[in-house]
Amino acid sequence: MKNLIVRTLTGAGFVAVVVLCLLLNKYCFGILMVGLMTAMMIEFYRMTMRGEYLFSQILSILAAIVLFALTYLYRGFNFPGRLVILAIIPVFVVMIDSLYVKDKTDFGKFANIYTALLYIAVPVAMTNFAVFNSAGQYSGLLLLGLFIIIWVSDIGGYLFGMSIGQKYGKKLFPEISPKKSWAGFWGGLLLAVAAGVVLHYTGMLRYPLCHCMILAVLMNISGVYGDLIESQWKRYYAIKDTGTIMPGHGGILDRLDSALLALPVGIIYLVVLNVL
Repeated sequence: MKNLIVRTLTGAGFVAVVVLCLLLNKYCFGILMVGLMTAMMIEFYRMTMRGEYLFSQILSILAAIVLFALTYLYRGFNFPGRLVILAIIPVFVVMIDSLYVKDKTDFGKFANIYTALLYIAVPVAMTNFAVFNSAGQYSGLLLLGLFIIIWVSDIGGYLFGMSIGQKYGKKLFPEISPKKSWAGFWGGLLLAVAAGVVLHYTGMLRYPLCHCMILAVLMNISGVYGDLIESQWKRYYAIKDTGTIMPGHGGILDRLDSALLALPVGIIYLVVLNVL
């Protein structure tokens, strides 16, 4: 019960910060996303590299910030879209830096430098497409709506999983995450779709109802996979959490693991519909 209270309070505080930053203005949004992205990359590198190749880790985080900044300027400040390609230059710098690493006895870990860029930096940079329209006008309501679907899905998965899935039914991926159950999956899916319907009628998702429901289904499924992918990383490195910054949840990466797949999938779906 104590852990549940701590988890609830911490989660509520995190949600409050995200909601406030998204609703205030584009500058708060930018600061929030860069902060979350940096924290997740630090946690990922701490998990996979344990302090090795520290200079390369810093270069990679700077490359991620450049990618986000260029996408941010392109979507929100009429920055020429063709110049977003400049984001590849810091990545090349990271690659060149690898040539000068003297101790290559455990060089295989260096691949994690690039993994974090694809796994964390690219999805975070894509959020710019959800908050800026084609004219560069900012609104955090759509991205907040996508986060709400993810949060409601997570809550549904947790409640149904703990109340039903631990006693009845089959596990989802027992070799990766023993606590994940099919009951939790279906519970999360049900609440995610319900959230999509509510967001449609409240005007936060201004799309036909069928698309809001499809969006919720796609984000729920991809979010579950995002959660399992991070669980696989943690199981391989034999750790429970990627950090301790959020009591009851672990690290920022633990809290946003599902969002790293769910947000890009949701944004891609809306782009395919030609509404972003």
